[in-house]
Amino acid sequence: MPGWDDSPDRLYTVTRGRSRPPEHAFDLVTLIVTEQEPVAGMQSEHARILGLCATPTAVVEIAADLALPVSVVKILLGDLLETGRITARHPRFAPTKARLPDLDTLKQVLHGLQRL
Repeated sequence: MPGWDDSPDRLYTVTRGRSRPPEHAFDLVTLIVTEQEPVAGMQSEHARILGLCATPTAVVEIAADLALPVSVVKILLGDLLETGRITARHPRFAPTKARLPDLDTLKQVLHGLQRL
């Protein structure tokens, strides 16, 4: 069964010798969504990730489903992101203070409502 053999040799092969995720490392809760279907000849782990992420799926869920360490999954996700096969939605990029209305606008709205 894929993923059950977590020997260092297998993990080395799966990541093609890489030990670190790309610079745009994913959070455990980053949602991954498939943008392209798997193609013939694709690494089996990549194809399984694409199958799992037809709907938004968190990185930690992918690792659990594949029974692979999160660090290995992040490397594989980096490959797929670089080729445009997935998109990543980082919760840390949720609306921030900069996207909220400024205090003066809110005060003007409140003042207008009070005059009604």
